[in-house]
Amino acid sequence: MRILCLDVGERWVGVAISDETKTLARGLGRINRGDKEIEKIKEIIEKYEVETIVYGLPLRMDGSISSQTEKTIAFIEKLKKEITIPFIPFDERLSSQQAETIMLQADLSRRKRKKYIDKLSAQIILQNYLDSLKEDAIEL
Repeated sequence: MRILCLDVGERWVGVAISDETKTLARGLGRINRGDKEIEKIKEIIEKYEVETIVYGLPLRMDGSISSQTEKTIAFIEKLKKEITIPFIPFDERLSSQQAETIMLQADLSRRKRKKYIDKLSAQIILQNYLDSLKEDAIEL
């Protein structure tokens, strides 16, 4: 069983998936909002035998809720009506900046950065979540 991560944006949903050991995150791509995104997410869940969905929660730097946070929560609530597996919010602050920095260091053009930012952001969010699970296990 795997963990799916969604990075919900205005136009795109970045998608990443864990390996079966829940150690590594891999970016899958992005889904266009308004293009049967719920059906596409369901297909991914079935294909990869997903047991949990982690989604990036876009909080402000002070931890407060923004309008984008509310939009993300509204989208997730819509998904929860269609998908019965657990959903886990995870703080995504700075994930897009991290993704942008990685792509700049890789010397990707602006066009390529725009194409891959959502997928890489989802991968970063998921990897941070997976790492937090390992840290919790070590503390026991």
